[in-house]
Amino acid sequence: MSPYLPIVMLLAFAVIVTSGLIAIDQFLGPKRPSATKLAPYECGVPPVGNARERFHARFFVIGLLFILFDVEAVFFYLWVYLFNDRAMRLFSLIEVFLFLGVLVLGLAYAWMKGALEWE
Repeated sequence: MSPYLPIVMLLAFAVIVTSGLIAIDQFLGPKRPSATKLAPYECGVPPVGNARERFHARFFVIGLLFILFDVEAVFFYLWVYLFNDRAMRLFSLIEVFLFLGVLVLGLAYAWMKGALEWE
């Protein structure tokens, strides 16, 4: 028996389930299109401009910075778990301050370079 057999079986199961759900939706789902339903929708207001406009690179930099600082919250959950262990308490406290220091230095660097400025 191949060691990849469980992975292939899982992929086959995922493909079968997703294909089945899409097929059921196509055959059994209600289809009542109207002009209102087919119109573009942007946050409750009529769209303005072309949908194919290019975004400035700053938009993506701010998005990446948001993801970076959002992912940091995951590490705080791990830190809280380690902080409950008496033997690891001081070590984990030092580690979290080092982690926060690196994040603050990265934020200060991005701020000094003007990555957070929106024009």
